Amino acid sequence: MEGQQIKKVPMKLTTVFFIIFATSCGGAFGIEDIIPASGPGMTILILLILPFLWGNPIGLVCAELGSAMPVEGGFYKWCQRALGEFWGFQAGWWRTLSLYVDSSVYVVLTVGYISTFLNLNTFTTWLLGFIIICIFTYVNIAGIEVVGWVSVVLSIIVLIPFIAFTAIGLSHMPYNPFSPLVPDGQTISQSIGLGLAISMWMYAGYESVGTMAGEIEGADKLIPKGMLMALVAMILAYVLPTIAGLGAIGQWTNWAVSDGISFVQAGKMVGGSILGVAMLAGAISSNCALFSDYLASASRTPYVMAEDNLMPKFFKTLHKKYGTPYISIIIMAVLDCVLILNSFSGLIVIDVFLLMFSYIMILISAIVLRVKEPDMPRPFRIPVGTIGLSIMCIPAIIIAVIALFTNGTDYIIGGLIGAASGPVAYFIFKKIYGGMDRALPDSKNISN
Repeated sequence: MEGQQIKKVPMKLTTVFFIIFATSCGGAFGIEDIIPASGPGMTILILLILPFLWGNPIGLVCAELGSAMPVEGGFYKWCQRALGEFWGFQAGWWRTLSLYVDSSVYVVLTVGYISTFLNLNTFTTWLLGFIIICIFTYVNIAGIEVVGWVSVVLSIIVLIPFIAFTAIGLSHMPYNPFSPLVPDGQTISQSIGLGLAISMWMYAGYESVGTMAGEIEGADKLIPKGMLMALVAMILAYVLPTIAGLGAIGQWTNWAVSDGISFVQAGKMVGGSILGVAMLAGAISSNCALFSDYLASASRTPYVMAEDNLMPKFFKTLHKKYGTPYISIIIMAVLDCVLILNSFSGLIVIDVFLLMFSYIMILISAIVLRVKEPDMPRPFRIPVGTIGLSIMCIPAIIIAVIALFTNGTDYIIGGLIGAASGPVAYFIFKKIYGGMDRALPDSKNISN
């Protein structure tokens, strides 16, 4: 399998857009928990302002770097080229661990929505999760083109009920969706802190499609365009349904993903049982799309790291028919089958911590490459100079650092343990496999 190359496929802009949208958004599910914690007015303000300080800088940086280096491995190769082998490995390792945990959560959420209707026992719930993992493992092995089409279909299933919900809600709004700004007895700073983590989570995932760029023909042009479209779509997909729901239903203290007014229950309250069932189908489709796309994204990074002799060689084994890194995909799927048995509260802590580290490195890499390689061809270039880029990225870096230290001691300790595994893994794999010094010539040239 050494001489086999990963398969490139033609892809339409709409398909790329839906892949990015599915990995970055997947609907407004999850916003419900922000509303009682931060207040309805503050929730909407955070959803409107955070994209410009956090989501948009990351999305634009990923668009620029993705156009300059449309290679398999995406952000891992960007960080490697900017900061060297060690820090490139850290970015790849941290984000991969994060996605391993993250992807399994979406399976749990999917079976959770289904089990509320079917009243499944523990084993049947796990079995359903296992079946879902098997289905999307096959989809991923079949190739990025299939993943793309699945993302399109599932995203449409997500968007249609939200569009209907928003239209009905906005047409009848007896309540002020912006009132109160914050809960009684809470300061503005307390309200921002409570809603920040979830909102940052929801405006994340832009880098995922970059890990698959080596499989997409014309990725240098398609990814930036799809990224910009997704940035606008995400803001609308979050803000408009939230305003519609709060304006039509009120009861802001009772909103919650579980044991409260979720968007599924809100759909039933606004549009009857038909819209409620449609919102449920959207919730299931959203989580399935997120799982499928993160399975694709996370499995590609170990493949490229193995090509650089920084991970075990079996990760770079390609399927004879589909040309996909199927061993890497299967390993991740097996881990997910185990992870869905567990409680995720402690794992999510590590997940978010590693996510913040990865994004900080991506932002720094964009600035470093502007300084080190100002003449690097960038089909899409953020229309500001290096100083302007730094000014744009610094608030996002500050927000990421703040997020690392706003959720308690357990969060910090768990995250630091996860982060510390990166240097340990690097020195072990470097000693065993030799790293870039022993990489094959074509592997070395991936970042050139």
